[in-house]
Order: sequence, then C-alpha cells, then structure tokens
Amino acid sequence: MLVLARRLNESIMIGDDVEIVIIDIKGDQVKLGIRAPRNVAVHRKEIYQDIKQENIAAIKSDFKPDDLKELSDFFNRGKKKKEKDK
Repeated sequence: MLVLARRLNESIMIGDDVEIVIIDIKGDQVKLGIRAPRNVAVHRKEIYQDIKQENIAAIKSDFKPDDLKELSDFFNRGKKKKEKDK
C-alpha cells in the first residue's frame, strides 16, 4: 500500500484521469473530492462490495436465456401497442 500525506486543498493523481482532492479535515474525518471521467465508477467501499455481491447473486440465479426472450417480447408488445395508438 502506498501512503501519501496531503494537506487541505492538495491532491493526488491516479493515472492521467482521476484526481483526489482533500476538501476538508475535521477531527478524524477527511472529506475527499474526486474528479474522474464519467465512465469510471466511483463508490464507497461498502457500496462497491454490496454491488459486487448483488452481481454474484444475479449470476447464480436461475436465469435462462428464454427468460430474456420473454422479457424482450413483453416490451416489444408494449412498444407496438403505443405506436398503434398514435
């Protein structure tokens, strides 16, 4: 693990695209500002872990390829009905 010391309003660059700025320091809490491209997901670690667990659960579900076809057909029927009503 790399450990860096930064003061208020100083920043750290990760690659060329991600900048982490120290916004505020109060007691044992540090507020960070993160500048990153929109295509880079930025989450608190606990949220990231929740998303990861949900994705694992989805993979383990009883999903069958036919389920996707049925879902697609359902939405297409609704779309065709809307176009017909115009």
